[in-house]
Amino acid sequence: MSDYKAEIIAVGTELLLGQIANTNAQWISKQLAENGVNIHFHQVVGDNLARVSQTFLEAQERSDIIIVTGGLGPTDDDLTREAFQMISGLNLVIHEPSLNKIHDYFKKHDSEMTSNNIKQARVFSGAHVLTNQIGMAPGMIVEFKGKSWIFLPGVPSEMMRMFSDDVIPYISERTGQTHLIKSMILRFIGIGEAKLEYELQDLIRKQTNPTIAPLAQQDGLIIRLTVKATSNDEANELLEQCKGQILQRVGDFYVGSDNETVEKKALFMLKQHKKTIAAAESLTGGKFTETLISVPGASEVCKGGIVCYDAEVKRNILGVSLETLQNEGTVSQACAIELAQSILKLLKTDIGISFTGVAGPHTLEGKPAGTVFIAIANKQGKFLVKEHLFTGDREAIRRKSVRKGYDMLFKFLKREH
Repeated sequence: MSDYKAEIIAVGTELLLGQIANTNAQWISKQLAENGVNIHFHQVVGDNLARVSQTFLEAQERSDIIIVTGGLGPTDDDLTREAFQMISGLNLVIHEPSLNKIHDYFKKHDSEMTSNNIKQARVFSGAHVLTNQIGMAPGMIVEFKGKSWIFLPGVPSEMMRMFSDDVIPYISERTGQTHLIKSMILRFIGIGEAKLEYELQDLIRKQTNPTIAPLAQQDGLIIRLTVKATSNDEANELLEQCKGQILQRVGDFYVGSDNETVEKKALFMLKQHKKTIAAAESLTGGKFTETLISVPGASEVCKGGIVCYDAEVKRNILGVSLETLQNEGTVSQACAIELAQSILKLLKTDIGISFTGVAGPHTLEGKPAGTVFIAIANKQGKFLVKEHLFTGDREAIRRKSVRKGYDMLFKFLKREH
């Protein structure tokens, strides 16, 4: 592997305030890893000249390749150039092709070009200028005291295009890298983190290449496989071999790899079994239906749903019996079953799923927050119902309820076939 140390610096107060997420660093890290370059540091610094220049000075001392995103725009708080000039002493000059492009942009859009836009055309003397194919501000690659500085726009679409077109070829030539690092994400549902690690403990202990890293996330458990290889084909072969060993142990809980989410898996299984579904949702408030219809093609299997938060809606719209509401309550196994059976009849689907419970923070009908009943029923009269007790705040309980609903749906569909 390469001995080159890479660092990513994002410039922008909006990142520190949490107004936008630093997705640029995540994306760049993945691209560099796949090209065998090790990322040693991520930094975010606000729009303050002294702090940006100090951050740049630290990066110059410890890293070989420094990638900076943001701060190349026309306003007074775009200070990336000024900060680097403070530590390097390099002159800034107007890049005429970029200036002409900026003039043409304003002319094309029939709007006035203010003088501060000229700032975007300034580049360091001797820099390799990177053309911005989407926006206005060009990027730059600057060699300074044996270190490579790469300046990119903060706008993700502009940065990604520039990085793919210009930066990756430059870095490959700079490092002479012949290895690559590639990852694969395996997604699981319906199994606890401890159980998953127990089933795979010998594989994890012996891991060398690929490495195996179980991780708990909000939307379920994942295992990240990371491999070092000399070619993409070799990497894929090693990843698939390791994946096969893992699925021999815990394949019953496997959802999919990389972007194959539980929603996509559910859609695939429903299509495969030629089934349609509808949901009656109380505490989840439509979240199950929302996640399912976020997947393209969901209209083929999801007819819709009803948010039945109030007891009167459960009674008058979905027909939950008065006896059940009075004797068992809305937070009950009986209510969940009737909701699932009613929604499939009302919307004429093959399967009905229901969610009812207590999202909190207070108790309801004598049941503590986190008490949730989920039921699934089909046209043939079969049903599956379970009581769960989830922890966390309201949002966490609702999110966990939806995930458990998918887990139960997978099991129900498998049991039917």
